[in-house]
Amino acid sequence: MADIIQLLPDHVANQIAAGEVVQRPASVVKELLENGIDAGADTIKLIIKDAGKTLVQVIDNGKGMSQTDARLSFERHATSKIRCAEDLFQLHTKGFRGEALASIAAIAHVELKTKQEQDDIGTCLVIEGSNVVSQDVVVTPTGTSVSVKNLFFNIPARRNFLKSDTVELRHVIDEFHRVALAHSSISFALYNNGSEAFNLPISNYRQRIVNIFGNKTNEKLVPVEEDTEVLKISGFVGKPEFAKKTRGEQYFFVNDRFIKSAYLNHAIASAFEGLLKNGTHASYFLNLTVNPQTIDINIHPTKTEIKFDDEHTLYALLRSAIKHSLGQFNIAPVLDFERDPNLDTPYNHKNKDTHIPKVEVDKSFNPFQEETASKARAVAYKKEPTTSWESLYVGLESKGNDSKQDFTEVQFESEEQTASIFDDDNQVEQTNTTYQIHNKYIVSAIKSGMLVIDQHRAHQRVLYEDFLKNLTIKEAASQQLLFPLQLHFSPQDIAIINQLKDDLEHTGFVFSSVNNESIDITGVPIGVPESEVSIILEQLISDVENEVPDSHFSASDLLAKSMAISLAIKTGQSLQKDEQEHLVNKLFACKEPNVSPTNRTTFITMSVDELDKKFI
Repeated sequence: MADIIQLLPDHVANQIAAGEVVQRPASVVKELLENGIDAGADTIKLIIKDAGKTLVQVIDNGKGMSQTDARLSFERHATSKIRCAEDLFQLHTKGFRGEALASIAAIAHVELKTKQEQDDIGTCLVIEGSNVVSQDVVVTPTGTSVSVKNLFFNIPARRNFLKSDTVELRHVIDEFHRVALAHSSISFALYNNGSEAFNLPISNYRQRIVNIFGNKTNEKLVPVEEDTEVLKISGFVGKPEFAKKTRGEQYFFVNDRFIKSAYLNHAIASAFEGLLKNGTHASYFLNLTVNPQTIDINIHPTKTEIKFDDEHTLYALLRSAIKHSLGQFNIAPVLDFERDPNLDTPYNHKNKDTHIPKVEVDKSFNPFQEETASKARAVAYKKEPTTSWESLYVGLESKGNDSKQDFTEVQFESEEQTASIFDDDNQVEQTNTTYQIHNKYIVSAIKSGMLVIDQHRAHQRVLYEDFLKNLTIKEAASQQLLFPLQLHFSPQDIAIINQLKDDLEHTGFVFSSVNNESIDITGVPIGVPESEVSIILEQLISDVENEVPDSHFSASDLLAKSMAISLAIKTGQSLQKDEQEHLVNKLFACKEPNVSPTNRTTFITMSVDELDKKFI
């Protein structure tokens, strides 16, 4: 029998490796930015076109590469970061595997320009699908410029799996934020389709956070500092009142490397226990510095997962450090039963100088002097005697047979009238046909048996079709607010709201102004409480960022779906009889009453025969 095992060609092996290293344009951005940081650059520019599908270019002013290094950098497992296996436990660089450039070159058109400071001219290398097309000398500034064009050009299936430009751009911006937050000592700039999106100068950590997420973020931050032999913690956590429904602004950095850790995230959640509303998540930007020998980074190609030697100690230190900061800055209440509140210095006297108190004595005061008669004396209150109970009925007795009371002439107060949501009572049949169970399901009797409706999903369907109709007809009613509502968002969130502004106005929102960091709302759709507006917009932004496009995808559909889910009555809400019947009638007036906007069943039916079988 012939041998069947053979070595794969290099270009096939590179394409297989690319599946792990390069998942989307954001993966290319991450690898190229980290290469620029490892090269010692203090200025890095990122240029994006079509969310990275057409072009991802990173320009840095690092130390550059020689002609030989430039050619060797695209070979698999070729790296300048480590020399031996022991170096894996002393990592101070971002990359160390030597797979990134080889994987990127296998599935894209790559152009590399690089020059070292001591050289007069640099090197230009052009590679298409692992094949070197050309290598020439070129005039270029010191540093490296890598252009990645037409990503996944030779793997059309992978390119088809990419999501919309909005979603892919959001992933690119997320990677840009992670790298920029970890290195505030480096200047970063991001250009998207020819326009400048971010320009982050060299600054301290707090300024870098504010430059990325907006000036309003400054008042939300609480500093966290802790230095022990095991762990050094520095950074900021967000105040509880600014907690969000989404987990967007949560960043862990270990030795200047972004990581994801559900275990450490739980430590922060436990530190905020009792301070956050249900369903909200605190923001944090924390840098953890540990001994490189106590962690293992080489467990996942994206390097976002890390194994720690002693996670329990890190958990306890992180939790206590955050609780200490929240208490130190009077974010969390502190109970001290031995403290005497009478000894506290009033806040308005905190910075005033102390003075010796002056004692004034009335020298003319004589304790043995009798009071004069002219002084006013207190007069005792004289209580009036109460009349007997018989006086309450005076005048009610009859004064003879000829003067009998005629009760037919007595007029009584009319019964209390309550407003009804229906103009005509005949419109609603007064029969108890619906019942609510556990404030979650509505049960209604039908001819063939019984109908059980999920009130939350049913209301989602009703609202979804109403909003979609308003967006299509563009004649939605709006209720004006007495005072304008000002909401603050990050610049990238404001950009999403600008994209959806016309559709939001068709649903009933009225915007008076939209700035770089805030929006002013003067009107909201009818039935939307003012307190829910920020929650609706946050959920909408999150849905836009994570939406998977399909053949029926449109901004109007997404907007209607997101608002319906946010405003639908929740499980556990008690409904009156009229409300139950109204919801049932509205549901079956919909075009597709069987499923919610997320394609989940809204109701089930049980026939009498099925019920009879339960009692056999």
